[in-house]
Amino acid sequence: MSAQDRLTDALYGLGWSTVKKLPEPVAVRLGHTIADLAWKQRGKGVQRLESNYARVVPGASPERLAELSRAGMRSYLRYWMESFRLPAWSKERVEGGFVAKDLHYLTEGMATGKGVVLALPHLANWDLAGAWVTTKLGIPFTTVAERLKPETLYDRFVAYREGLGMEVLPHSGGTAFGTLARRLRDGGLVCLVADRDLSASGVEVDFFGDTARMPAGPALLAQQTGALLLPVTLWYDDSPVMRGRLHPPVEVPESGTRAEKTSVMTQALADAFATGIADHPEDWHMLQRLWLADLDPAKGRP
Repeated sequence: MSAQDRLTDALYGLGWSTVKKLPEPVAVRLGHTIADLAWKQRGKGVQRLESNYARVVPGASPERLAELSRAGMRSYLRYWMESFRLPAWSKERVEGGFVAKDLHYLTEGMATGKGVVLALPHLANWDLAGAWVTTKLGIPFTTVAERLKPETLYDRFVAYREGLGMEVLPHSGGTAFGTLARRLRDGGLVCLVADRDLSASGVEVDFFGDTARMPAGPALLAQQTGALLLPVTLWYDDSPVMRGRLHPPVEVPESGTRAEKTSVMTQALADAFATGIADHPEDWHMLQRLWLADLDPAKGRP
């Protein structure tokens, strides 16, 4: 393991061991302080966040984009502060930490016994939403996690999410899709973050007026298993409680090839994501390149 990898792992370990012990008001202030320092330094992540917001809020002035990026960094650090502290939250704190609108889409879908796929963008705190599902609703679910470097950091994230009641599969290795399909055929729940995909199997979608690539997995799982596909968007307000909305189901088209159906369904997910992101752009934590024109203006490839 390199010195950089050891430092990265140590910093995350410090967060989970120390931040979770802080009183909540202290953790909030610490998050704001770190976010504001990072924002003032205007590193690559902050610049990319601002560039992405420029697509989401067309015509925004430089001053407005700066306000958004500062709020975005505060939202991003709120995610991290909450995530470091979640393992120490009481059952009551988790249950009271999230309110979902139109939850009936999920409960009615689970009642059919055909399984449900929840697809989310990088909005607010998807880990908190997952902990709420396992704690408040008592519904276990399966998700996937990208393999991180160093391996010890990936292991930390897996242990953290498993501690919140999630089954976590590695994104790489080729076996995740089959396991997810089996969970759905057994009537289970699958939750996937699905607004960014740089793989060869990604589906091109129109997203805020330009082309991006999103994963095909949610649409393919729904087609192959008969599971319900539900987009979900999340946001913060000025309270300690996160908000969320379950959007109407994405239906499988009656005709077309598998690729055509997947394209239509993934575009429907992108449209639902865009609705939530446009309403709460500061809670979209996209500090990476997303649109093909930003990845490579000539080829549209990473």
